[in-house]
Amino acid sequence: MTQKQRPSPKPPKASSAPEPETPDDAEPSPKEPLRQCLVTRERLPKEVMIRFVQGPEGDVVPDLAAKLPGRGAWVVADRAAIEAAAKKGLFARAFGGPVRVPEGFADRIEALLVRRLLDLLGQARKAGVLVLGSTSVQTAARAGEIAALIEASDGAPDGRRKAESALVCGGRYDRARPMEGALIAACFTCSELSLALGRENVIHAALPEGGFAVRFLADARRLQGFRALSPEPG
Repeated sequence: MTQKQRPSPKPPKASSAPEPETPDDAEPSPKEPLRQCLVTRERLPKEVMIRFVQGPEGDVVPDLAAKLPGRGAWVVADRAAIEAAAKKGLFARAFGGPVRVPEGFADRIEALLVRRLLDLLGQARKAGVLVLGSTSVQTAARAGEIAALIEASDGAPDGRRKAESALVCGGRYDRARPMEGALIAACFTCSELSLALGRENVIHAALPEGGFAVRFLADARRLQGFRALSPEPG
């Protein structure tokens, strides 16, 4: 007996709905891990952006971990872009109504990023991952084991140059291409590092490859939009 063929299903009709002006805050698929910046209109990786939500009182709230509930709006992690979004009323447009942007908003975001990075270093120390001290840091750097070098901004310039030279010897840093290879962060004071790590006079620290380094590098590069990560030593 000849089996009857089933009719082919009709293709679904293409949706005529326009794309939303603001980016969707749902989790992206592997094929589309990008978000649109309110200011530049570029579609960029989430790792270089900051998500914002509207708080219960109408305040614009930075969601650095991108986990808060509610509709999200994204801006590239850059002081000028954040200030432009506030000045031009782009947050109000994104959330569909009046919002309040706190005074000194970009400064607050910078402080939050600094706090996240210092807290992460504290967690790495408790986990036994953080390398501390000039000798230990330079040894690990020469062995090519360092993903992020952390130097106190008010430490001696000579000590910082030695640590940087050790990175070069280990093949993890090229002065001609500083954005490739290991990251050097000299944007925290000795007091900030010492308080975060529960030790006195912390000048030199480093993170080896691994989860802590991945998270540190991501937030450090966002912080770079607000302050210089590694100003030239005096």
